[in-house]
Amino acid sequence: MPRFYCPQPLAAGAIVDLPEAVAHHLYVVRMQPGDALTLFDGRGGQYQASLLETGKKRASARIDAHQALEVELPYAITLAQGLPEGSKMDWIIEKAVELGVAAVQPLAARRSVVRLAGERLEKRHAHWEGVIVAASEQCGRNRLAQLAPLADFERFIALPAAGPRILFSPRATQSLADWARAAGPQPLTLMVGPEGGFSEQEEQAAVDGGALFLSLGPRVLRTETAALAALAALAGLWGGL
Repeated sequence: MPRFYCPQPLAAGAIVDLPEAVAHHLYVVRMQPGDALTLFDGRGGQYQASLLETGKKRASARIDAHQALEVELPYAITLAQGLPEGSKMDWIIEKAVELGVAAVQPLAARRSVVRLAGERLEKRHAHWEGVIVAASEQCGRNRLAQLAPLADFERFIALPAAGPRILFSPRATQSLADWARAAGPQPLTLMVGPEGGFSEQEEQAAVDGGALFLSLGPRVLRTETAALAALAALAGLWGGL
């Protein structure tokens, strides 16, 4: 059944106007009045609904019933990702959402080739929010991962954290798997560098600030692989897959 995010509060029995982008999608796939669809507003659970009318830019639906369905991880993970080149950030965010991250923190690191500011940053941020919505619709999540504003690496590590911060580096001697087995499920932040990784100065600053210095194994992973490998490993060890 098609699933769509609707930012307005939803309630059983209500009739709602669907977002223009959703209306256009329904029109393109030729859904008809009476067809069933699933809606969610990001506050938890989802709603079964029936399409009332549809057009190129406008559609409405009747909310039939609420389903208290949740597929979130039992521990909150924030992904602090150094900005990579091109469209890699789209891929990373999409797959991280599918794997259950609660928040994404883009980082401007020393080795980040991409530099964003002003209107270009605003457009990219809005685009990433759209990636989160689309990934949530596809994978069945009813709560949207939070997207934090782009932060400089030094400024980010100076902020308080809700749990451990883990910085991945090929130079680390302790593995994520060994640490996770001993530590058990808990909120945490995964820090992944851009192409080329974090600089030695950034690594030292993070460790001085209390971050854990861990490895993802004997092979050097690309930036678009590292976070996803870590999320999958934690889900395998702590549950959530």
